[in-house]
Amino acid sequence: MPDYIFNSILEGTTALSMGHYLLCTLCSLVLGAVLAFAYAKQGCGSRNFVVTLAVLPAMIQMVIMLVNGNLGTGVAVTGAFSLVRFRSVPGNAREIGQIFLAMAVGLATGVGYLAAAAVFVIMVVAVNSLYLATGFGEPKRGERILKITIPEGLDYTDIFDDLFKDFTHKAELLQVRTTNMGSLYKLDYRIVLKNQNQEKKLIDELRCRNGNLEISSGRAAYGSGEL
Repeated sequence: MPDYIFNSILEGTTALSMGHYLLCTLCSLVLGAVLAFAYAKQGCGSRNFVVTLAVLPAMIQMVIMLVNGNLGTGVAVTGAFSLVRFRSVPGNAREIGQIFLAMAVGLATGVGYLAAAAVFVIMVVAVNSLYLATGFGEPKRGERILKITIPEGLDYTDIFDDLFKDFTHKAELLQVRTTNMGSLYKLDYRIVLKNQNQEKKLIDELRCRNGNLEISSGRAAYGSGEL
């Protein structure tokens, strides 16, 4: 592949032509649609977010073309984006990453590097799909979040240690909190089961220790507030 195709189509131009503008905008919309389609295929995000992701590169491209070295316009645009930031809802790590990806594409198309933007999108989408297909970064198999309610008179320090030794590879106490006016304690554990088929047996054994109070076990997932 010749190196010159990675040059900016706006290089050496003193004024933006209609042809260059339409070509950059079309490229932004196509690459944005590719990003949005790849993200939607992962089953993540709302329809509003996917649509916004599709048009975000074109919006960023337009901003870059309007600024074009103008300091006053750049300061005004920065202030406008600051207002948008404080009117937005915080997202999870994947959504933030997709927004930055779309912005990077818009920046590239805004200065005319269309081929570089296209290759970048293809590489990132391919690598992201590979990571998802291979389970890269997923929690360990058998890892669960175990929540146990116990009466206030029960010392939780080591009462479940023997059960965790028999049924788990690892058990870590994450949080202790009181409830029901201090008459009950809620314990949150992160555990890794030795055998996932013995989860019910573990819960039954725990029920005998906590007076048959509430116990819940769920998949170890990281909340949207965590990166």
